[in-house]
Amino acid sequence: MSDYCASPVVRLRQVGFSHAGQAPLIQNLTIDLPSGIAWVEGDSGKTTLLRLLAGEWQGQGEILLLGRPIGEDAGACRQAVCWFDPRDPNFDALTPEGLMAKLALRHPTMEAAAWHAHALALGLGPHLDKPLYALSTGSRRKAGLAVALSAGCTLTLLDEPTGGLDGPSMAYLQAALTTISHQSQRVVVLVCSRGLDTLPVAARIRLPDLQCAL
Repeated sequence: MSDYCASPVVRLRQVGFSHAGQAPLIQNLTIDLPSGIAWVEGDSGKTTLLRLLAGEWQGQGEILLLGRPIGEDAGACRQAVCWFDPRDPNFDALTPEGLMAKLALRHPTMEAAAWHAHALALGLGPHLDKPLYALSTGSRRKAGLAVALSAGCTLTLLDEPTGGLDGPSMAYLQAALTTISHQSQRVVVLVCSRGLDTLPVAARIRLPDLQCAL
């Protein structure tokens, strides 16, 4: 842990966010994230934090990925950060393999063979030729997870990845994330309210309920 902390992958400095005219969701968040799993805790602001880390939303303070500000180079940020919603209707007509091919254009580190192995292990074998709109919520989430696990991004952001998953798929996801947690220069920031409790966690990001505190 000490070696990682000497060279954190992600740094957050005085990060905050609020919608216009509303109480802040995040305020003065400062933390260094080493390689491994970073677990986000709190009653509110968790998905907001993921959007800030993805460069999708802009807030106060500074977020650095490998020493460079998130959003400084939008193209490099899209390549290095894996963040997408498999429920996005823009993906509806794609098959799971089509989803992988589309996102491989964004993430050149995507490994098709790894994606195929993850897809089969998650139980997507019978559904590989079906459009996403025809899949259940769980199967659609599995298609997204197969991409996230094989994209090889420096920063992977997962928002409730176990929603709709069956027991075997959840066990596989835990094993796959454990493998990633041992890889240098990779961070998975995880929001999860169901399962994955025994993952090795390198950092915990605790978000206070600022709306209740004000």
